[in-house]
Amino acid sequence: MTDKLIYEQDGHVVTLTLNMPEARNPLTDHDLCDAIVAAMARISADQSVRVAILTGAGKAFSSGGNLKHMKDKQGTFAGDAVAVKDGYRLGIQRVARAMWDCEVPLIAAVNGPAYGAGCDTTCLCDIRIASTRATFAENFVNVGLISGDGGAWLLPRQVGLSRAAEMTFTADPVDAETALAWGLVSKVVEPEALMDEARALAARIARNPPRQLRMAKRLLREGLNTRLSSVLQLAAAYQGACHQTADHEEAVDALLEKRPAAFDGR
Repeated sequence: MTDKLIYEQDGHVVTLTLNMPEARNPLTDHDLCDAIVAAMARISADQSVRVAILTGAGKAFSSGGNLKHMKDKQGTFAGDAVAVKDGYRLGIQRVARAMWDCEVPLIAAVNGPAYGAGCDTTCLCDIRIASTRATFAENFVNVGLISGDGGAWLLPRQVGLSRAAEMTFTADPVDAETALAWGLVSKVVEPEALMDEARALAARIARNPPRQLRMAKRLLREGLNTRLSSVLQLAAAYQGACHQTADHEEAVDALLEKRPAAFDGR
């Protein structure tokens, strides 16, 4: 991995850290986009990984697009309208697809401002925990742009259409407590407790059988866009597979014997 993205694994938990603190972790650099896409593929392919945490180095989670590159028409923003379209499609939009399709649960540990693409990236995660220093802004119109990475699809699914519209049309930042009240995050903690809280949540997730975690996440994803009848059909197929696993037998035995279960992904 590029050093712009730090990949660390501890047991069944991977921690990814956006590591461009001097620039507030912009997400539009092509090499960083490539690294995130590669990390998502690596996580999904590694059956030892059960959950992943995404956070930012320094004071910000992510400022979104690289403003200097926008001004200088570099990288993603170089060339004519067709070239910029391809820059988005082959850059930050690949990140959105890769994160959305990641097979394991993703936790965003939002340590500071998450603006523009940074805000949208938190919405690509399954769970968000925020530091009291975190702020969220869908501030694209503030720089004369619109969300190019799926925010118009993601944000209403997290906070509802009215609040998503308010955030989009005003570009005003939302503080952590407001984000909690709106359902954008599930918990707000002091800055020094953020990673401990994220790791504790990850451990609670990782104690569960890995194949079933991945199937449960896929069902939640499918449920956002699919008819109930289709989700029920997929759930029945998944359930049939689950009943044949050693982890299911271990879970039942552990509950009956009143002991902790030990899962190995079989």
